[in-house]
Amino acid sequence: MSEDFSKGKRGPVVKPDPNKVRITIRLDADVIEHFKKLVHDSGGGNYQRLINDALREHIKAHDKALEDAIRKVIREELKKAV
Repeated sequence: MSEDFSKGKRGPVVKPDPNKVRITIRLDADVIEHFKKLVHDSGGGNYQRLINDALREHIKAHDKALEDAIRKVIREELKKAV
């Protein structure tokens, strides 16, 4: 049984998303295990995507808090000006 790979191409079969950046990061083992367990308990998926989603939610929550603080300050300043 001989396979002909003469027309084969190197590299991934599925091209990576151009909006994703490959990095190396060190996280605590319990954090990784938490996300892997979530994926396992849900029947499959990608734990890295869950970590990305968690980071995105954190950013949105903090951006929202900053936005709310700025709005509050602006309202207070407008009341003083009136």
